[in-house]
Amino acid sequence: MNHVNLIGKVCSTPKIVELPNGKKIAQFTMSTKEMYLDENGKTQSRSNWHRLTAWGNWVRVLEELGAEGMNLAVEGKLVTRFYQNQGKKNFISEVEINDLVIL
Repeated sequence: MNHVNLIGKVCSTPKIVELPNGKKIAQFTMSTKEMYLDENGKTQSRSNWHRLTAWGNWVRVLEELGAEGMNLAVEGKLVTRFYQNQGKKNFISEVEINDLVIL
């Protein structure tokens, strides 16, 4: 099962891209915090950054309301795609949003 749930903060204003077929996609980064105990028993936090993409109606929502610093809860799936750059194949993994809630 490919299922991702994240709650975090938007790190970049969503970039809206119109594809040649007329469809739009929103792309942005989001950070999440992870709390853990270190070897001395002290609470530490670690940030993780995630690439996210949205299609369809979510693009319109993010276009109108999306802003850097806002808190979001997202549900989606992990997807991997690749692109060629100077003859080298590069892979990118990102979360494709199925649902989101502005917190």
